[in-house]
Amino acid sequence: SSDVCSSDLEAGMAVKAGVLAAHKDAEVIVKPLADGGEGTTDALIEGLNGERVDLTVTGPYHKPVNAYYGYLKESNTAVMEMASAAGITISSTKDPMAATTYGVGEMILHAINKGIRNFIIGIGGSATNDGGIGMLKALGFTFLDKNGEDVGEGGQALERVSSIIIEKANPILKECNFHIACDVANPLCGKNGATYIYGPQKGVTPEIAAELDQAMNHYASVTSKFLHNDYASAEGAGAAGGLGFAFLSYLNATLTPGIDLILNAVELEKELEDTDITVTGEGRLDHQTAMGKAPVGVARLAKKYGSKVVAFAGSVTPEATACNAAGIDAFFPIVRGITTLAEAMDPQNAKSNMTAAVEQVFRLL
Repeated sequence: SSDVCSSDLEAGMAVKAGVLAAHKDAEVIVKPLADGGEGTTDALIEGLNGERVDLTVTGPYHKPVNAYYGYLKESNTAVMEMASAAGITISSTKDPMAATTYGVGEMILHAINKGIRNFIIGIGGSATNDGGIGMLKALGFTFLDKNGEDVGEGGQALERVSSIIIEKANPILKECNFHIACDVANPLCGKNGATYIYGPQKGVTPEIAAELDQAMNHYASVTSKFLHNDYASAEGAGAAGGLGFAFLSYLNATLTPGIDLILNAVELEKELEDTDITVTGEGRLDHQTAMGKAPVGVARLAKKYGSKVVAFAGSVTPEATACNAAGIDAFFPIVRGITTLAEAMDPQNAKSNMTAAVEQVFRLL
């Protein structure tokens, strides 16, 4: 049997057609693949027969936005992207002192009320630097200043946190499992933390960086005092403006590289146990692919079971040979002649190119 995986189900079906053209009795299994970043929700909804759930939540600047998540019935799991509710592309405003993750909490709450207890959440592409306070407030945690007043939201709230009421948090959170797709290792604070590294793209100016980082540090120490844990220096705590820290400290979450989380969610390993050939691919294979992107994640798992690994790509660079060292036995570009980028990217052309390339390689295998 051959196992075929692709970051896009259509590409996967094109590969399947190529394999069957060469070996009409092959058993081909197509699995959805994503790396936890943008498009992961869509890939898993499509690939695992999930349901798309649309809802309106509070956007990063307190205006309503249309968000959605995927519901995977079989495993009672919600697949979410933080960016759907608080992403940097939602608004042209860039004000880290005001931007809030409140809508992320509303998405989680919506899923909880639907009876969902397992969560896979990608936290890339955030507009926020609020340490996750907004999300936590939506889930019922209360943050008060020294006068016992609500601290408000956004980055400005961080320095004002004086006490935290945990008892008011939604009690069902204790029954929930949060798996966070996180591909950065930054701690919460300091020159390598959320504010300094990712803040500038969200509007953190050099003038406010030190002050905001100090405020984040203050929020972390109050959190530690009230929750009796300390995740400020954990890898990934600084992801999404400190949202990683909030998930670790308040929701007992695990932070995992996106590709590992998704490979697990689609139960790829189970299929690989008796697979002869595994097919993977990417739009462009280069040295970055070898540094842990989806195809290499697939290859690593396939090698565990002694499967051959073949990759197909729209284009390959000379540096792509690094992929051979990373477990991909052979890779092939699918473009068949001199072409423009627009022609190569045309879905119909791409599909027939893919099928044709796969068929020839599989005739050899």
